[in-house]
Amino acid sequence: MNQNSRNPISWVPTVYFAMGLPFVVLNMVSVLMFKGLGIGDAQVALWTSLIMLPWTLKFLWSPFLEMFRTKKFFVALTQLITGAGFALVALALHLPAFFAVCIALLAVIAFSGATHDVATDGVYMSELNKQDQAKYIGWQGAFYNIAKIVASGGLVWLAGWLLKYFGGVQGAEEVVRHEATVQAWMTVMLILAAVMVFLGVYHMRMLPSGGTAATGAASGRETWNRLVEVIRAFFQKKHIWYYVAFIILYRLAEGFVMKIVPLFLKAGRSVGGLGLGEQEIGLYYGTYGAAAFVLGSLLAGYYISHRGLSRTLFSLCCVFNLPFLAYTLLAIYQPENGMLIGGAIVLEYFGYGFGFVGLTLFMMQQVAPGKHQMAHYAFASGIMNLGVMLPGSISGFVSDALGYKAFFIFTMFATIPAFLITYFVPFTYPDEKKNQ
Repeated sequence: MNQNSRNPISWVPTVYFAMGLPFVVLNMVSVLMFKGLGIGDAQVALWTSLIMLPWTLKFLWSPFLEMFRTKKFFVALTQLITGAGFALVALALHLPAFFAVCIALLAVIAFSGATHDVATDGVYMSELNKQDQAKYIGWQGAFYNIAKIVASGGLVWLAGWLLKYFGGVQGAEEVVRHEATVQAWMTVMLILAAVMVFLGVYHMRMLPSGGTAATGAASGRETWNRLVEVIRAFFQKKHIWYYVAFIILYRLAEGFVMKIVPLFLKAGRSVGGLGLGEQEIGLYYGTYGAAAFVLGSLLAGYYISHRGLSRTLFSLCCVFNLPFLAYTLLAIYQPENGMLIGGAIVLEYFGYGFGFVGLTLFMMQQVAPGKHQMAHYAFASGIMNLGVMLPGSISGFVSDALGYKAFFIFTMFATIPAFLITYFVPFTYPDEKKNQ
């Protein structure tokens, strides 16, 4: 069987698992790693937010990937680079300046991961016809989310288990506990490295090419001019500045809480946190949270298809933002009951899954339509990521200044702009009609 006739089931699940893994590790798992190694909340939130910038800016270099080699080449190469990056992070954890070195390495992984996303989507769209794209979209989404479960659930739980295995038990000396934490996360990073390298080697053989660089491909200048034209056309769309504000404000409160929630869960009760270990956090995120996210996403799809996006968008915004109230209550009462804590995480993830569908569809149906539909959707997604990254980068400073209790009360006020802008958002295209 030649590679062009390979069954998509042999590469779609694995390549989208490889897409999700580094994103979740950098966005959430690294937060817990640095917290456990004694880095302050403000620095953790700032730098783990800034390193996500390549996923916002990837549209800038995505057109240039068409000019060289095959998309398969870039997929396999970035997986190998990501694997090597995680291995270097593992080795750097022993260094005195480990935080600065690890952040620099994670930034390289972020650039590699964002480039991998562009190339992977390119292979998917180039190799599969529209019927097969629809057929395998479920596999794509499922394995991307399995990567989230493996990273935020399984690997975090494993780090907690290894911490105890290496002697970092409650009551151990601080030096012993720190060394155990280093050993635990070093092992996790090496596992990530091995997985990514294995996937890179596997996809060298199993992944279809995704097309070669076209003969007579546009020069760098022509490609850049085309990119400028796409961006100019984006900002000439009807209601576009309102839509940009809507995309940013819809997730404003989430941007503030995203980095702080795992820090809050792990922080000691004496400083206003809940004092959970990595094993408990991994269990809550990887089981209850994952199930709630999937359920919320599925129900939202049926809800929107039944009533239409214009009639449901405000209620979706409410479901997306109101669950942050659960963390406010956790910060006020600091319960020890695992069911209450798990219930709050379930509520957040259900709301995230349910409400995020509305924003995604709005970008597809109201922002993207037109001559450059795919590029404009990617651009809108980049703006959305930037809107989460910016509040995330300052969230640690705000949390340190206010304390966890006042911080989560503050985030409830941060939801108000989302409610207001969603209630009045104009629709350019009616629900029942697809405009090109």
